Amino acid sequence: MNQLFSSQQCSPCSKYDTHYTNEDNVVFGCTICGTEGKASPLVTLTEDNWTDMLSGEWMVEFFAPWCPACRSLQKDWNSFATWSQDLSIRVGAVDVTANPGLSGRFLVTQLPTIYHVKDGVFRQYKGSRDSNAFVSYVEEKSWQSTEPVSLWTSPDSVLMSVVSYFFKISMALRAVHNRLVDDYGIPYWGSYVLFAFVTILFGALLGLLIVCVIDLIFPAKMSEESKEKSTENKGKEEDTTDLIDDRIQDEEDSSDEANATQLRRRHKKSEDSDDKEND
Repeated sequence: MNQLFSSQQCSPCSKYDTHYTNEDNVVFGCTICGTEGKASPLVTLTEDNWTDMLSGEWMVEFFAPWCPACRSLQKDWNSFATWSQDLSIRVGAVDVTANPGLSGRFLVTQLPTIYHVKDGVFRQYKGSRDSNAFVSYVEEKSWQSTEPVSLWTSPDSVLMSVVSYFFKISMALRAVHNRLVDDYGIPYWGSYVLFAFVTILFGALLGLLIVCVIDLIFPAKMSEESKEKSTENKGKEEDTTDLIDDRIQDEEDSSDEANATQLRRRHKKSEDSDDKEND
């Protein structure tokens, strides 16, 4: 079971207990004397079941175990969770260290961050952080005056789904970096150089793949202007060829006429010579 934190005090031994997650509930149990308390209605949300908040009315806290402000809020948040049945809502909590994808999906930039969710419409709570303020916010429907998150940045949108995957990848890369540095003794600059090389190589391969796919789907076609120029050039070449052929033909015709004229002259001279001999 995942261990969380607590500010609750055990009555038998007067020691501070620890929260243990048990499916959807958080069970208060003392780690000193082993006394178990009553089950809390606080719902632990993860990347596997976060879509449960898309139906009904919810108040959800995003926290981190190392966050001092989150620790200060935890007592009031647990107290507020006990009112969930009376208010006909569900109260949840998300550990961003264990669910980095959800921190990206909900654009969590500070801790703790609290959201009110009503039938898939998300609103960020920015009021006072105490149990009475939480109860009043829901009971008096003060959330109606809070502007909903836009469709583009809504946690269930396609865009934020992509963002959540990037957050997961970034956390995975960070874990790899820490392992290279801590376990294998690689210096920080060496890890950064390795990541830079892999990034460049991956980008080059991805770019080449994209170009090949685009060429395969959309083969290159000549533009209309290129076609016109090609046709025009082809016509000019044909005209030039015709002119050359005509010139050659004219030269051949001229040569034939010259030869014929020369033959006629020779023939005439021959006849004149014969006539003189006869005389």
